[in-house]
Amino acid sequence: MQPVNVLVTARLDENLKTIIDDHLRDVANVTYLGPEEGRNQAIGHADVLLSWNPSREFSEDEYRRMNKARFMQLLSAGADHVPFRLFPETLVVAGNAGAYAGPMAEHVMAMTLALSKNLREGHRKLVAGQFDQFGMNRFLRGSTCAILGFGGIGKATAQLMKAFGVKILAVNTSGRTDEDVDFIGTTKDLEDVLGRADIVVVSMPLSRSTKGLIGARELTWMKPDAILVNVARGEIIDEGAFYEHLKSHPAFKAGIDAWWVEPFRHGRFEVHYPFLDLPNVLGSPHNSGMVPEAMAQATKEAAENIKHYMTGGKVKGVFRREEYL
Repeated sequence: MQPVNVLVTARLDENLKTIIDDHLRDVANVTYLGPEEGRNQAIGHADVLLSWNPSREFSEDEYRRMNKARFMQLLSAGADHVPFRLFPETLVVAGNAGAYAGPMAEHVMAMTLALSKNLREGHRKLVAGQFDQFGMNRFLRGSTCAILGFGGIGKATAQLMKAFGVKILAVNTSGRTDEDVDFIGTTKDLEDVLGRADIVVVSMPLSRSTKGLIGARELTWMKPDAILVNVARGEIIDEGAFYEHLKSHPAFKAGIDAWWVEPFRHGRFEVHYPFLDLPNVLGSPHNSGMVPEAMAQATKEAAENIKHYMTGGKVKGVFRREEYL
């Protein structure tokens, strides 16, 4: 049996390379793609690719050289930045499902608590010399949270929410889960789920079927004082409709971690509406998964998924190509 050639195209530091080598050295030849000579040969000989952002790691003519590659493992969780149309049709692509779930769930809770407790507004009043000791905030216990996208991030968020006594309404593609939730359904149940929720968390991948899932109509289904936190992708929510809803419903609050134009996917940060000028918006620069341990954990899980692929084990996070073309 010939050894499997794994080509790492992501730029990694020595600590992350050590993690990959420790996991795969017994089952594969691991090579790290350099910036210059030998690239064509390395790509042509690769059976498995480990990538972070393929659009930046390959030139367009290099995709044609992937004639042996059958599996690409991403370090990132999503695949909306992946140029599927340029890949061989036989190339299976898997995301790093759940690798960043823990820190992202904490970020969701931080945003939810900050918004429900009016921390931004309280701080602003103190700066202005106002000591509003009797200004009301919200108690999470007894409230209901709808989690749109019930994979690793959604499940980790549900665990934290339940610790605060919050009921969970989950939405995924199958309408089934082994988790202890108060409701599980699909996007067909969206009107009912959004109407019942005090908190809505968006943690689903961006694909053809989820782009623009929440627009002006869906926002009107939500409670006028609901909290919406998006740690997934900006394009799942209609940008203009979202801004207008926040502007016209001051009691409605939003935690925005995922934006519509971001440096990783678009090479720049750009907003088309002044979200950050609104008092009912709390923003962060899509860093919900960025804790010191995150990349090491993500690299370990990516290497383990590659090993499962090579040994006939269960591979997680495989994307349906037709959802991204």
